Amino acid sequence: MDRIRIVGGESLNGVIPISGAKNAALPLMIASLMTDDTLTLENVPHLADVEQLIRILGNHGVDYSVNGRRQAQDRGYSRTIHFTAREIVDTTAPYELVSKMRASFWVIGPLIARMGEARVSLPGGCAIGTRPVDLFIDGLKALGVEIDIDGGYVNARAPKGIRAGSYTFPKVSVGATHVLMMAATLADGTVEIHNAACEPEVENLAKCLNAMGARISGAGSPTIIVEGVGSLTGARHRVLPDRIETGTYAMAVAMAGGDVMLEDTSASLLESALDTLRAAGAEVNATNSGIHVRRNGAGLEPVDVTTDPFPGFPTDLQAQFMALMTKAKGTSHITETIFENRFMHVQELARLGADIALSGQTATVRGVDQLKGAQVMATDLRASVSLVIAALAAEGETVVNRVYHLDRGFERLEEKLTRCGATVERLSS
Repeated sequence: MDRIRIVGGESLNGVIPISGAKNAALPLMIASLMTDDTLTLENVPHLADVEQLIRILGNHGVDYSVNGRRQAQDRGYSRTIHFTAREIVDTTAPYELVSKMRASFWVIGPLIARMGEARVSLPGGCAIGTRPVDLFIDGLKALGVEIDIDGGYVNARAPKGIRAGSYTFPKVSVGATHVLMMAATLADGTVEIHNAACEPEVENLAKCLNAMGARISGAGSPTIIVEGVGSLTGARHRVLPDRIETGTYAMAVAMAGGDVMLEDTSASLLESALDTLRAAGAEVNATNSGIHVRRNGAGLEPVDVTTDPFPGFPTDLQAQFMALMTKAKGTSHITETIFENRFMHVQELARLGADIALSGQTATVRGVDQLKGAQVMATDLRASVSLVIAALAAEGETVVNRVYHLDRGFERLEEKLTRCGATVERLSS
């Protein structure tokens, strides 16, 4: 497996282009199952998770072309991909595919809406928490879907189609909101979804579905109203900028010091995280072309954060912010409320000299004067990039192992950082 080597101590200066959002691209790709016309998605990032989902969709009969070609050779920052599901050839999503990618479970919504049936493997647990599918199942049942679980598979049937109804999520879930919204677009009547996720990725999906002929209102708020239509058509839609990548590089600049322009992104996607960065001592300013981040070498101030659903502080930036706080001038507290097991990066940050104590879902971070490079191990996607952020300010060399986690969610990370003056290189196995 590849590794990434970082030599700390260099400030970051220059321009970093922000890629399309993985968390937006995946549900948009799955929406291609909803129509037999072509769905064209612009600004799709080149990531391992995107490539895996292309293979999963192919299992159901979705064909694709990239920038007009069947296979993509261009490793650029932005791609246009055309997805066409003229015929659904298989309504089963097998374990060997779903187990590799949790988001592939979301195909249950489009398949049940378009085909009236779906057999989808339970995704099981993952490194950062169990993330049960109860919310998906209960929501679909509220719309008349018959569901039983047998042999590790969710067997879903809606012989009379998706019916009108209302469902209130007992807990906010982005994935379950995606699934219920997609299924409801072809309902016989109006569906109300309450306590829905408000994340920008949900609103982005709704805009795409509306362009395909759906009638969705309220996306981006806790109540989404979907007036069912008979069918959807093709459309052309742009994937929104990646707010997690934006926040990650903003924190990297705050950690290493320097002056960087984050291009092709929007401050409105992560105001809470940017406010937290300002409180820590970074200069953050929105511009017409993106976000300007600067820190002139002054010390970092400790800041307490609690993760919350949008518009709160994102759980997907918790590990990165913890890395930043390891060098703050004082003690900060970071509380994780979304996933029950998302502190596995703490032990690896400690290998770099961080002083972090855990108590339940709260991490107490006491800032240290200096981090020192070491061999570290990535445990999940966001944890892996937190180690890169810490290494940028560490003395000496750090080697991050298991970087396939990084490839799942960060497009050409080493190249983007190197262009801004960091010493970062990939070591191929």
